[in-house]
Amino acid sequence: MAYEVPSLPYDYGALEPHIDEQTMHLHHDKHHQAYVDNVNKALEGTELEGKPVEHVLTNLEVLPDAKQAVVKNNAGGHINHSMFWEIMSPDGGGEPTGALADAINDLWSSFDELKKAVNEAGVKRFGSGWTWLVHDGTGLAVYSTANQDAPILNDDFPILGNDVWEHAYYLKYQNRRPEYLEAWWNVVNWDAVSARFDRAAEELGRPAT
Repeated sequence: MAYEVPSLPYDYGALEPHIDEQTMHLHHDKHHQAYVDNVNKALEGTELEGKPVEHVLTNLEVLPDAKQAVVKNNAGGHINHSMFWEIMSPDGGGEPTGALADAINDLWSSFDELKKAVNEAGVKRFGSGWTWLVHDGTGLAVYSTANQDAPILNDDFPILGNDVWEHAYYLKYQNRRPEYLEAWWNVVNWDAVSARFDRAAEELGRPAT
């Protein structure tokens, strides 16, 4: 089955004032749709057509060389953005609780220190990319990736990720990426992020701590 852009779980303007409605329309309806269209086209007639996107990204080597880069970029764009819409909410913000909060405090001493680490990775990402909180099979880690490279390429499970491509913020924040990164925490859906933390334990087969 061909990939489809998932519907937003909230209205386009629901994340105002932190993310503006026009950006959400363009980001979701145009940019994410383009990734889906491109990967669907690239996979037509290959042995990976119809496979889950996670399977595709971990088996790129079975594709012809000419298709591997376009599939990696566009399948990555699809999986990254599908997570991105899920971990935001108009009722977001605040701080994590429970096991996720404990794991964060164990490594960074406080949630504020984690925020600094994620934001710093996003600021330092040259050009386009993402900043991530992942579970690497042994515990939590923060890093950034270029373009649409997905953590699954590193055998990691993304817990939280923020898009630092200019299309994610430029209409409202222009060149002020640090301001966008700081404002974004006001829309983080910690229930969804915590659920991803729990899933990491199941999928990686290790405790989520």
